[in-house]
Amino acid sequence: MTTVLHANPRQFISTDFTKQIARRSLRYLQSGFAIHLRGPAGAGKTTMAMHLASLLGRPMVLIYGDEDLKSSQLVGSNSGYTRKKVVDNYIHSVLKVEDDMQRSWVESRLTLAAREGFTLIYDEFNRSRPEVNNVLLSALEEKLIVLPPDSSQSEYVRVHPQFRAIFTSNPEEYAGVHATQDALLDRMITINIGEADIETEKLILTGRIGLGPTQSLKLINLIRSFRRRCEQTQTSSLRACLMIGRICHEHEIPISGQDEDFRALCADVLLSKAAAMAEATVALTKLLDQLP
Repeated sequence: MTTVLHANPRQFISTDFTKQIARRSLRYLQSGFAIHLRGPAGAGKTTMAMHLASLLGRPMVLIYGDEDLKSSQLVGSNSGYTRKKVVDNYIHSVLKVEDDMQRSWVESRLTLAAREGFTLIYDEFNRSRPEVNNVLLSALEEKLIVLPPDSSQSEYVRVHPQFRAIFTSNPEEYAGVHATQDALLDRMITINIGEADIETEKLILTGRIGLGPTQSLKLINLIRSFRRRCEQTQTSSLRACLMIGRICHEHEIPISGQDEDFRALCADVLLSKAAAMAEATVALTKLLDQLP
């Protein structure tokens, strides 16, 4: 059974940075085009996609890209059998039995969203193998989804005029992702989402977890300085800020290099992502020593 969701617009933090991306994206969606939000992990792509779905005002269907995802999990498949048995004993001396078994077709998320005109969010779609995503080509261009021959349904599903698709992905140099076929990229408009500006990150920390503006800026500057020294350019600083900020706020840990709990928390969150542990430990220690 496919679950249909409704986006929560209150999770979205509106700043000049996010409003500019949302305005462009919504314009393309309203004209009927699929959009592709591409950016590093933690950049807020999924949050932006859900915000856009809420602006469209239609129910939302969510799919997560995965190496083991199959085409049947996008389109649908036969699942089990339906049995119909009729016993006719109208004439007491004659017994007539009809036993009919048919395979049951269960549609999946893409098919449901396309048929009903829902908004599809396909998160990290390039983690799925390219051949799995081939079914999207006709859905986005010809507005048809061709069903398997054994579907026991009609040969295809016609895409509803209100169907919209939002894709997110990490850049292709990330581990665990596949190169996306040009034919699919040609059917969508790609918007590159870089790291948010400091003001946006500050508002997210204050709005989502209640951290004060001064403490938020201290944390943001610390993590950005650490990432620059360790050349961690493939991830956003926002996710680490949210992790550390939430724990500090909920457990009353001061954001200060003089506090041992804060130093341990930063080491636990930040050093695990470092490629060169020894150099990263030295860099983090120096930054914490300088943090009042």
